[in-house]
Amino acid sequence: MGMKTLPSWAQWGAYFALRGIAAIPQIAGVQSSLRAVAAVGKAHATSRINQKRLARAESHLELAYPEWTTDQRRQCAISAFQHAFMLAVEAAFSPRLITPYTWHRHVEYLDAGPVLRVMLERRPVMLLTGHCGNWEILGAALCMLGYPISALYRPLDLQPLDNWVRRSRARSGMRLIDKFGALRSLPGILERGEPTAFVADQNGGDRGIFVPFFGRLVSSYKSISLMAIRYQAVIVVGQARRLGWRGGDTAPDLSPAEIERQRLAEGFRFRVEVGDIFGPEDYMNQPDPAYYLTARYRLAIEKMIRSSPWDYFWMHRTWRSRPVHERLNKPFPDSLRRRLESLPWLNDADVAALIDRSDRDRRILAHHGVTRLP
Repeated sequence: MGMKTLPSWAQWGAYFALRGIAAIPQIAGVQSSLRAVAAVGKAHATSRINQKRLARAESHLELAYPEWTTDQRRQCAISAFQHAFMLAVEAAFSPRLITPYTWHRHVEYLDAGPVLRVMLERRPVMLLTGHCGNWEILGAALCMLGYPISALYRPLDLQPLDNWVRRSRARSGMRLIDKFGALRSLPGILERGEPTAFVADQNGGDRGIFVPFFGRLVSSYKSISLMAIRYQAVIVVGQARRLGWRGGDTAPDLSPAEIERQRLAEGFRFRVEVGDIFGPEDYMNQPDPAYYLTARYRLAIEKMIRSSPWDYFWMHRTWRSRPVHERLNKPFPDSLRRRLESLPWLNDADVAALIDRSDRDRRILAHHGVTRLP
């Protein structure tokens, strides 16, 4: 029986139980709670029941960081599970700590001027992020600047909890839009020039737009690019990155214990960073505007992940869906090659490497008789 089919009394009972659990971190304090859930996340990551997901995270890190050692990839994969547990605690503290009177103690902005100018112009704006950093904090922090945001949201199955989440987010100025009814509500929001927010790095399925992501083709939803083109929207890609974590796109030279101390050193502190900002003047004159737009925001998300790889959901089945030529075991199509060659940030060697990776994925699918990667 799913949560939605539970009787009302059972839903309320589950709701109060969850709220009681969520109150424990408030009693323990943010620093103690983050340390506790980081330990729980580490234990879960290395547990027997999680071996498959941990191995998937390590394989994705091998793709992204081939120069890392096996131990470095494993430590970063474990950090991804700690990141997920820490997000839950941070979400519990967010309504209390990110307020008009206290947000400046916990959030700092890095070069927010271009974003503010775009919003002041009242142009349609689409705010995109990935499963990197803390997207809940990102939305709340932007609302603190005085710009209410409409965020695409999958409703929770537990109705009382869903209502509470919507009310708590509304107090900060964030309006949650049901993703299943978004096609009806988003057009009006964009036409009014109100910012809309999306977590844009999900797997877009077999019919998505396949663009480069960490040197491998990845599926992205068509709806984001098509809506942006229709309303001539400005695309802003950003993240709220935890402070205290070691940044940079090089292999870490700190021990796991030292990394752990740095990650928790500053407690509830974040930096809002803009990964990229571009508009119709950039994508409409491209040979394939939708492909360029999708590839560019995916590139920005990749760069943000590289700035703090510990803060990303490496365990997600990001590359699971494959383009049709791989599923049908056919050669790399010329049309897709031309799209890749049209991306100004790719050189001939980059395109060749993407095609080679695609050929390897095609052979893997054919060998195992499947149409999707693990």
